[in-house]
Amino acid sequence: MRAIVLTLVLIGLAACSPVQVKRVSGPTAYRSMTENALSGDQASEWARTTANGWGLLDQLDHQPEAGLASLREIVTSGRGGSQELFALAEFSFLHGEQSKQQPYSLAAVVYAYAFLFPTKKEDAPSPFDPRTRLALDIYNRAITTAFQSRRDDQVVLAPGTYALPFGVLRMAFDTTQLNWSDRRLVDLTPVAEVEVDGMRNRHRIPGLGAAFTARAIPRKDVDVQKSLIAPDARVAVTAVLRIDNVHEGIVTGQVRGLLDLYKANETETVVVEGQEFPLEIDETAPIATQLAGSPMWKQEFWGFFGRNATGVPLPILVSLEPYRPGQIPVVFVHGTESSPARWADMANDLLADPWIRQRYQFWYFFYDSGNPIAYSGMLLRDKLTAALARMDPAGKDACLREMVVIGHSQGGLLTKLTAVDTGNRLWDAGINVPPDQFPGSPKFRNLLERALIVKPVPSVRRLVFIATPHRGSYLTGGWVNNLLRNLITLPVNLVTLPIKAVKRGIFRHEISTSGSLPTAVDNMTPGNPFLEAFARTPVASGVPYHSIIAVEEKFPVIEEGDDGVVKYRSAHLDGAASELVVRSSHSTQAEPQTIQEVRRILHLHGEALQSDGCLLHQSTY
Repeated sequence: MRAIVLTLVLIGLAACSPVQVKRVSGPTAYRSMTENALSGDQASEWARTTANGWGLLDQLDHQPEAGLASLREIVTSGRGGSQELFALAEFSFLHGEQSKQQPYSLAAVVYAYAFLFPTKKEDAPSPFDPRTRLALDIYNRAITTAFQSRRDDQVVLAPGTYALPFGVLRMAFDTTQLNWSDRRLVDLTPVAEVEVDGMRNRHRIPGLGAAFTARAIPRKDVDVQKSLIAPDARVAVTAVLRIDNVHEGIVTGQVRGLLDLYKANETETVVVEGQEFPLEIDETAPIATQLAGSPMWKQEFWGFFGRNATGVPLPILVSLEPYRPGQIPVVFVHGTESSPARWADMANDLLADPWIRQRYQFWYFFYDSGNPIAYSGMLLRDKLTAALARMDPAGKDACLREMVVIGHSQGGLLTKLTAVDTGNRLWDAGINVPPDQFPGSPKFRNLLERALIVKPVPSVRRLVFIATPHRGSYLTGGWVNNLLRNLITLPVNLVTLPIKAVKRGIFRHEISTSGSLPTAVDNMTPGNPFLEAFARTPVASGVPYHSIIAVEEKFPVIEEGDDGVVKYRSAHLDGAASELVVRSSHSTQAEPQTIQEVRRILHLHGEALQSDGCLLHQSTY
């Protein structure tokens, strides 16, 4: 009986299938399918299956260098093909990461390149094959790790002979590619592993190449004061390594390559082996990297009080890239106690729109926001006029003269001062005598005339006002003005000249008993003569203007509400080409509705130029 029972048990066990199937959740299944050397500590299922097919998986897991040599021999002998090249690329990258041996990272670049660009067209990977995107990512990341400095996170690009596990790579690189306009690119920093906090969105263009940010420092003999590029500008760049006869190089161990560095503002595609690819570009990381250590945050506060505590000379008109002929300038003007940094989210999202990115260039005006508004407006006009004269003295660039100026809060008042003909309206609001009878020095009289008797800047063709106090801010007035007037330090030419050269009684009540000129806070006080005269001044004919008005959610009636600083009735302007009310606080520049409205306006502006000298392709927005 025992023998019979034992026999039945053995028969039952023999009948059990060694293959079992169990159901898992969708997310679990997807994680298993997509796990790879870039996201974890083992290669993808595709690479592991290929290795296991040759009996090399255990060796690759425990003796990776021997396993990689065996897998390479399978390829060089002609027994292996594209699947083996992919496995070589991923296992080489994984071992390079785990062992910190850069020759294996460089080998991953070579193998991935060979997989992506086979000798025979029939071996070309399908765009629907997940390994194609993974191979691109391995190629991109491996370039970074292959040339990364061991002392820090920066990448050092230089021509030379580099070791491979199976030979050498002789790489050519033209170091003049590190020049960018009047700057030299240094401190190339990988962005794939950078986490960005404090910005609403992060925009990336997937493609070919290793994406970095680079710091742009002035080249020798460059006058930084006349340069449009910001002193601490960061630029997005992408490195692409082309391999000559890559399959032959894998066999012989003698690999030759050419490294090229592309600036994102100059090109977004690259041709490799006869095929056009988008470049891998991280559009947000350069902005975030620049802002993370920028002195602008401190300058916002000190600049309002007229104190330069950071060494940043104000006012300045800057950009994060060189002047580009054929692209329309968009000039952003910040508000009180603010800086260009406050436009970061808007610029980041707008530049993610290819149509805008390819047709507009962004400039930023940075100024002491405590100065009289007419004075700051004069400085803005001077900076714009000087920039145009410097960049296009012959007036050949029609797009340069289709400028859009966008201002937030006080910056909106400065924006309006680029496109008005005031006549003597502002002069008469503050001064009791005509310009030709002014008793002060010619120097000071000229300054006042330039600030108060305004003509439109011809190149300014459209305005956007965001939360702008056209009729004043209700937070100003009374004791606030008296306190701030004692704290704000005006420029020397605005402090000493009135006292020394102007008799009491020449100025109207805007001059305090001490003889000092009004500050920006004085100018934005409801009922202020300058502000009232300015509010009555229309925008120049032919210059459309748009209003974006913030109103906080707590107000049930929009027209009676405000944003915490400016009331709706102060921000509203009759005659606007459009008006959008955004449920937001005063700092509405980063709100999606505000950004989308600016995006719409820029598309509208571009479409309106179809028949003008600055020709743009039709927008599909």
